[in-house]
Amino acid sequence: MLPRFGRAINHFSRIGSQRNSKFGKDLCVQSYGKVAVAAEPTIADSTIKGFTSNPVVSFDKKFWSKPHSLALALDSPLRVEEPKYEGIKHFILKLMLFYCKQSKSIRGANVVYRRIVSQVDKPPIYEMFNLEKTFKTTFSLLVLHMWLCLRRLKQEGKEGVEFGQYLYELYNHDVEMRVSKAGVNLLLIRWMKDLEKIFYGNIVAYDSAMLPDAKPDVLPNVIWKNIFSNDGSLEPDAAASRAVQAMARYARREVSCMSLTDKEAILSGNFMFTSLENQKARE
Repeated sequence: MLPRFGRAINHFSRIGSQRNSKFGKDLCVQSYGKVAVAAEPTIADSTIKGFTSNPVVSFDKKFWSKPHSLALALDSPLRVEEPKYEGIKHFILKLMLFYCKQSKSIRGANVVYRRIVSQVDKPPIYEMFNLEKTFKTTFSLLVLHMWLCLRRLKQEGKEGVEFGQYLYELYNHDVEMRVSKAGVNLLLIRWMKDLEKIFYGNIVAYDSAMLPDAKPDVLPNVIWKNIFSNDGSLEPDAAASRAVQAMARYARREVSCMSLTDKEAILSGNFMFTSLENQKARE
């Protein structure tokens, strides 16, 4: 497996530490138009902004609560435990390196990615932020939640970066399948390269927005360009602005919650992002 993720993370970390966010801002909006056109040939003008015109959520009341650990309780039915085998089966699996660190990390990364997909593919996140469910918005939300996980994994040093490599490979394979399913079969490698550039550009932009000296409006602006707007230049109307601000609060809160989530829960995937169904129910 090529260590491109690790090299890229180190490279982009240096860029972020130098506060060079222009690169991220440029990449986070490039190629979206052509990728969206290729992946969504049947989408009409109703999704030009990726934002529905009928707000149904009281955005100003959302995501102000105190952050907390996202780890699942030990008795939670949503937990995924390591399989336990005994006798000859255990012996054979041990010989096959089933219990080695790498195998455990790969299994953990699979669980983590399923958590990301569960948050991104289900209706609540689109209903919460009044987003059209298109290839572009789903891809952008995948990247946002990948960033949340990769940011937390970097706190675990080398082990976290290696785990992030496995997570990135799962993400990359999933995106390729989504692009193919959307109807892009010709020049698939080209589109994947474009999406890879967008992914890393977004990661840089989000990291830059979270720097201690970043202005408060930087993260909402990045979220608007990456998720809500198709070309990164249109100004949101009042309703869209509230949705963007709410998503910025959601992202900041999830960053804090992930930091409060212990290493075991992160590496095993035994955590859940904040439930947006519960948030909507509190209106």
